[in-house]
Amino acid sequence: MTGRMWFEAPEGSRFGLLTLPYGVFTRPDRRGLAGRRRIGVAVGDSVLDIGAVAGVLGEEFAPLLEAEVLNPLMAAGRPIWQAVRERIVAWLTDPEYRPAVLAHLAPLDAVELHVPFEVADVAGFSASEDHARNTGRIVCPTQPPLPDGWRRQPVGWHARAGSIRLSGTPVVRPCGQYLPPGAESPVYGPTRKLDFQAEVGFVVGAPSEPGERVSAEAFAQHVFGACLVNAWSARDIEHFDMKLLAGAPGTPFTMSISPWVVPLQALEHARVPAPAQEPEPAPYLRGGRDWGLDVQLEVRINGHVVAQPPFAALYWTPAQQLAQLTVTGGALRTGDVIASGAVSGPEPNQRGSLLELSWDGTDPVLLGDGTERSYLLDEDVVTIAATAPGPGGEHVRFGEVTGRVAPAVVEQAHQG
Repeated sequence: MTGRMWFEAPEGSRFGLLTLPYGVFTRPDRRGLAGRRRIGVAVGDSVLDIGAVAGVLGEEFAPLLEAEVLNPLMAAGRPIWQAVRERIVAWLTDPEYRPAVLAHLAPLDAVELHVPFEVADVAGFSASEDHARNTGRIVCPTQPPLPDGWRRQPVGWHARAGSIRLSGTPVVRPCGQYLPPGAESPVYGPTRKLDFQAEVGFVVGAPSEPGERVSAEAFAQHVFGACLVNAWSARDIEHFDMKLLAGAPGTPFTMSISPWVVPLQALEHARVPAPAQEPEPAPYLRGGRDWGLDVQLEVRINGHVVAQPPFAALYWTPAQQLAQLTVTGGALRTGDVIASGAVSGPEPNQRGSLLELSWDGTDPVLLGDGTERSYLLDEDVVTIAATAPGPGGEHVRFGEVTGRVAPAVVEQAHQG
């Protein structure tokens, strides 16, 4: 991507010309009432109403941007995605378009953001070998830490589209059944082991037909972009579920996502090979080994950095996850989310969950204010940020995902 913006983004702003992430926003009028939802891109500390600009300039793709969600644009396919991005860059680098752009810029702090796309299905994966091994050692210490077949194919499961929440939405501490230490019978109540999972989600744009197997090589033809995900987990409820071969309520009970979707094109300079994969993957998985991504995550609790997980360390790439998701012919739908699972690296400070960081509470994490955490407390705020390398030493910055823990709501009928 060449050229310079004709206006200078404020120093320290997250979103430059390399990123230009997509989102959906409303802008209140003078009476404080929110107007119609609009599609925009973040640039500097502002949001540009790209639907309005495209309409004013008579762009051919303008009708795709008249919707209140990104789905029509995402469904249009990679050639359209590239064309739209090229035109947005032109608007911001050619002074000819200055009047149209300035007329439709709004400060980010003056708009309300929304979930940017209509979610179809959610597939969660366990793509980090370090996370899988750590979890195995903690939960099942007498058994091999890595399940049989884990290195043969990506392990995934279906999650609930209704679990998706926008960054900033409070996360209510969930209730469920769990087995207290030393007890023979479970109890019902608020989780005592509330956890985060630092993940990256990939949003499907172009769909596929039922029965069609999407190859790993076709990843960039189907995936529109990426966003940060926090898959909130109740570890005690989850572990009781696992004993029953269930697993529905405990993890993830809520998935917070960033309001900004980073286009896949913005991550081209971040592509790296996957780590060595042994045994040799099946043929349908081999083509995706070049879709590792050098994305560096950062997790903060109440503003204190507790982990810096490296996405490049993941054993299975997102392209391989996509191929696994469709190998039996299940169709992709526009708005599907493929979540990586907790991102963890080999070092203690690279673990993407408190389950690992505190080793299930046996080694609490020390925060910068002197307090400790085995698991999350009410009113704790968890923030996940990430950056990726771009050309010329610049960086692509993801939109952060944040959530505050709200106290549990225990129904009277379940008390006592």
